[in-house]
Amino acid sequence: MTGSVGRVAFVLKGYPRLSETFIAQEILALERRGLDILIVSLRHPTDTAIHPVHRQIAAECVYLPEYLYQEPLRVWRGWRKARRLPGYKAARRAWLADLVRDKTPNRIRRFGQALVLAAELPADIGRLHAHFIHTPASVTRYAAMTCGLEWSVSAHAKDIWTTPDWEKREKLGDAAWAVTCTEIGHRHLAELAPDPCRVALCYHGLNLNNFPAPASRGHNADDPVTILSVGRAVAKKGYDDLLAALALLPRSLNWRFVHVGGGALAPELKAEAARLGLAGRFEWRGGRPQPDVLAAYRAADIFVLASKIAPDGDRDGLPNVLMEAQSQRVACVATDLAGIPELIEDEVTGLLVPPSDRPALAAALIRLIGDPALRERLGAAGERRVRREFDASCTIGLLAARFGLEPVQPTVPVRELVDAS
Repeated sequence: MTGSVGRVAFVLKGYPRLSETFIAQEILALERRGLDILIVSLRHPTDTAIHPVHRQIAAECVYLPEYLYQEPLRVWRGWRKARRLPGYKAARRAWLADLVRDKTPNRIRRFGQALVLAAELPADIGRLHAHFIHTPASVTRYAAMTCGLEWSVSAHAKDIWTTPDWEKREKLGDAAWAVTCTEIGHRHLAELAPDPCRVALCYHGLNLNNFPAPASRGHNADDPVTILSVGRAVAKKGYDDLLAALALLPRSLNWRFVHVGGGALAPELKAEAARLGLAGRFEWRGGRPQPDVLAAYRAADIFVLASKIAPDGDRDGLPNVLMEAQSQRVACVATDLAGIPELIEDEVTGLLVPPSDRPALAAALIRLIGDPALRERLGAAGERRVRREFDASCTIGLLAARFGLEPVQPTVPVRELVDAS
């Protein structure tokens, strides 16, 4: 079946991306529910690898001009056609009002991309949906106004906290509805929306088919305890704090650290690890496809994520990597920030420490390194919680309903699946 709105154009900042598995997973789940999707990307991919989920997605992907000067004829033709559409003047007024408050080349580029999108949008597109409330939502809003279509938005983390309130307020006023993936983000956006009911909480969840429960977990007492972190080397991930905390660990402890992920700060972090005398304990694997990440979880004893608020206000929401690690029964240490406490209950399903508290982070790691029974207890509790409450086959239902898709009843009760694991 097809959703009541017909074909939907999903506007993404970049596609495919290794760091945005949750978006690909969501698209695939909606496709399997019957939604016909066109992916529209503002940028071309930069990752050299892709996840298996990207190969499973059937949706066509089209790319807008990443920079207007790179495709001037396409932009000119887009403007020529878009200016004849009935909503062009209203979209232009909205853009000019935004430009007065945000005099940046980025704002100009987004309007140019929107004109190309409006001009080239296939006739069977019934609505637009933006992933992220910052730049993708700007392009989506201008294009939807130009074409006279409804649009909606999924807000996540950085986009919520680095977008000015005036801009979020106006977008939420224009959008038909919005969803976001943490309770803290939901409260914030609901306060800005003209109608709080327009914003819904919808956790991403995890496709547990891709993260089956491990047959067993065990650690040889003679081997080093493996501490794993998966995430981009950017300020909000707090890897500078993590390295400093690892440097505080007693030299007598037997551990090794594995990092999976790309990011601009990776060279700086590697140099810092060497300066701290820890290079011999570290392994930097870079960005990896999902099967390699799964193997890393299964080989790890502890998972750590030291998220914090970056100087520009950027921060995590509820990082999927924590769900992924817990699905593999890995004991997790994370910071008490944003949506993380919505997943991890301190001392029950993991350990939480204050952001940027390096001694507290070191103390939590010391506890877990030295206490295999604690690792086992927290890992098992975390896995049960993820499989009970963050199964994407259940969490996708709210979003599917927003697109007019009929509900699908699971063939096996979720509780039965949890008990079987």
